[in-house]
Amino acid sequence: MSSVKSTTSSEVKSRSQPVWIYFYNLVSSISWAGVFFFNVFPGILINQQPDLFKNTYKYLIGVQSLAIVEIYNSAVGNVRAPLFTTIAQVFSRLLIVVGIFTVLPNSPPNYKWYYVTLSTAWSITEIVRYSYYAINIKSNGSPPTFLTFLRYNLFLVLYPMGISSECLIIYNSLTDATSNIHLLYAWFLKICLATYIPGSYILYTYMLKQRKKVMKKIAVEYSKKKF
Repeated sequence: MSSVKSTTSSEVKSRSQPVWIYFYNLVSSISWAGVFFFNVFPGILINQQPDLFKNTYKYLIGVQSLAIVEIYNSAVGNVRAPLFTTIAQVFSRLLIVVGIFTVLPNSPPNYKWYYVTLSTAWSITEIVRYSYYAINIKSNGSPPTFLTFLRYNLFLVLYPMGISSECLIIYNSLTDATSNIHLLYAWFLKICLATYIPGSYILYTYMLKQRKKVMKKIAVEYSKKKF
């Protein structure tokens, strides 16, 4: 099976990482596969809201909360992922699962199609990402080319889907936040919503730069094999 040597700044060779990181990535990938199975399949095929959210949101909260480990890994240098982008990505997810799903479990958007599209974007992204990380460690920095391709191309569609779903959930929860929590909490959500404009641009352009480097590497490797 063909493979491409990982050269991006966000990946490091397995010998420089604690052993437990491999198992963390493996468990995370399997956990997100559970989100896809329990959230996306019923949501698309059966459309069983409101029971879908009630039966699955606690599991989603637990799985997403594991991502806090990524902030620690970035901060102490276990991985080379930029700390700012890592914090931004994790915080935006926690804002949804804690700030909305936990604090406002009865908010109307939780029971709409936003929850399904959110689960779809998050789960597929994370299944591929954590699988890539785990295999990258096991293969000493040489994951299969097809997995590398998915890792650096699926986000072109899934990132906008996820971001738009997050924004719709927050925006449509403002009334519920005001009536059931406090006006100040609604303003907190509004401020967070405003940060999505610069934040999503920074994160998306960062990923585009990473994609450009990786796809160039794949093209070079392919041309060498071809000739």
